[in-house]
Amino acid sequence: MSPRSARRLEHLDTVTPVIPLMLATRSTIEQFADYLRIDRATMGQMVVSVAIVVVLLLVRAILVHVIGRRIGDVMRHYHWRRGVNYSTGLLAVLLVGAVWVEALVQLTVVLGVAAAGLTIAMKEPLLNLAGWIHILIYRPFDVGDRIEVNGVTGDVIDIRPFQTYLLECGRWVEVDQSTGRRMLIPNMLVFTHPLANYTRGFEFIWDEVNVRVTFESDWRLAKRLLQDVGQSHARAFCEGAQHQLRRAAREHMIFFQKLTPVVHVKVVESGVQLTLRYLAPVRRRRLCMQEVWEAILDAFAGQADIAFAYSTSRLYEGPVGAPGEQGPAPIPARDAAGADADAGRW
Repeated sequence: MSPRSARRLEHLDTVTPVIPLMLATRSTIEQFADYLRIDRATMGQMVVSVAIVVVLLLVRAILVHVIGRRIGDVMRHYHWRRGVNYSTGLLAVLLVGAVWVEALVQLTVVLGVAAAGLTIAMKEPLLNLAGWIHILIYRPFDVGDRIEVNGVTGDVIDIRPFQTYLLECGRWVEVDQSTGRRMLIPNMLVFTHPLANYTRGFEFIWDEVNVRVTFESDWRLAKRLLQDVGQSHARAFCEGAQHQLRRAAREHMIFFQKLTPVVHVKVVESGVQLTLRYLAPVRRRRLCMQEVWEAILDAFAGQADIAFAYSTSRLYEGPVGAPGEQGPAPIPARDAAGADADAGRW
């Protein structure tokens, strides 16, 4: 016997035990279909559909495992994993749809009759799905962006067909820092509510620090000191902000005449209010505010002509005089700088 014939016999010996197993499986499926009173052709389509889904799930699990081992960057890992999920899901829909194509034609006729009722019953899920498609095509935001919609602010951590996941910011935490809560917002909100994107195209926002000094203070000196603080703070960000602004201006009509800090002056009840307006990176807003305030406190500390102002009140004691009579003398009150006007009673 030739070696080639021997290999053929070995192959037949390997395949021969499989044939009875396949026949037994087919017989079992036919008996199960007869028991459930299901057409055997329909039962075969169901088995093929289940097999397609199982195979694709195994392929997806293997690809996700490989991606997790090969890609260390969090953002790239997320996008690759999402691409695998969407690809396997779409492939499953196409392959299973091809198996059931004849049944789908008949089902389409039935659904056409019941379309109006289904539209009303499935209004919100359909709107959420439409919102997801809108997000994928027009990209009003993407994973990693900080957005605000319907009073909820947070960083986008996942986008799914029916809802978007946010890592919440703000609420009881000051200056838009993270609360640690995960928020779910329906995708249909992109159609029904205004949406603000803090980071798309231009990752800086304008922030303000209000400083009040007394009327007796040298407010012009205070203004110059605030301008120096703002200029010192802006050196680290102005160049990057100008580059991002030029890039964003190619897509949208974004135009600022000045990106440098500016100080505005306003008179309020308790003194002169100086407002320092400056650019800050979205996710470093609180840190920038802390640095600005520390620089302001250091700059004002050595100035005898500058004093912070705050609200004051005066207290009176003694009986109320008759009309036309002079009332009791007021108890000395604190002046706007915070020092006692008199060391006596308070």
